[in-house]
Amino acid sequence: MSAALHSPEKKHPVVSFAGSPFLLHQPFLPAGDQPAAIEQLLAGLADGLSFQTLLGVTGSGKTYTMANVIARSGRPALVLAPNKTLAAQLYAEFREFFPENAVEYFVSYYDYYQPEAYVPARDLFIEKDSSINEHIEQMRLSATKSLLERRDCVIVATVSCIYGIGDRDEYHKMILTMRVGDRIDQREVIKRLVEMQYERNETDFHRGIFRVRGDVIDVFPAEHAEQAIRISLFDDEIDGLQLFDPLTGHLQGKLKRFTVFPSSHYVTPRATVLRAIEAIKRELTERTASFHAEGRL
Repeated sequence: MSAALHSPEKKHPVVSFAGSPFLLHQPFLPAGDQPAAIEQLLAGLADGLSFQTLLGVTGSGKTYTMANVIARSGRPALVLAPNKTLAAQLYAEFREFFPENAVEYFVSYYDYYQPEAYVPARDLFIEKDSSINEHIEQMRLSATKSLLERRDCVIVATVSCIYGIGDRDEYHKMILTMRVGDRIDQREVIKRLVEMQYERNETDFHRGIFRVRGDVIDVFPAEHAEQAIRISLFDDEIDGLQLFDPLTGHLQGKLKRFTVFPSSHYVTPRATVLRAIEAIKRELTERTASFHAEGRL
């Protein structure tokens, strides 16, 4: 596998590998047992091994070794950590090795969660309560976007990533891709944004919000922390797409294409919601009749 050295002016030498989208920042060259471990792990990947174990004491450079394996294999990677503390540490380290690539963080977004419970001895019902960290929610959505759009992504996650986050097919259907020159009127854009659980607010512009000013629609994508998209319409055609700073309004560049992802992993099309409502009503009628027949109501 051939490698090329780039950008000597950067803080660390940057190495790329043939056929790989990753750019690896190397603060030092692999040394000691690392070169042999890298080659053995790559050979195992090539042979289709499902499980391999990299052993080493603390401080032996296991994260750096895995960064080399990821960069040379050219594959997207999921790094699972047992807790948020270790996940945050790994996330910071991988970002140092791959600053130009999509290193994302996917952990539970609850700062606090109390499940509902019932205490029979006291006839006490404890209501469910929770507090969601909006920044972590944004990072989860950003990780989803990177997985769908890029090959050069490393997702650092805890076990929360193995739990379902909604219907994948429905999520795909809700994605809105816009190109300059596309024919779509303002009402249709607004309708699609509302279906994707974006809220319209003309004064308080923050993540998950859109606003309308004449023929211009500003959207603050839910997966972005510091960038918004301006959609300029001319009649029923997209005349321009521009990135801008939502705080200062400073324009950051023109785009030919942009994809807006849903504001939540749990978006549901209107038709599905209506079907669910009708099913709930039918079940309510059936259960009510059953309880009356049993003398329980």
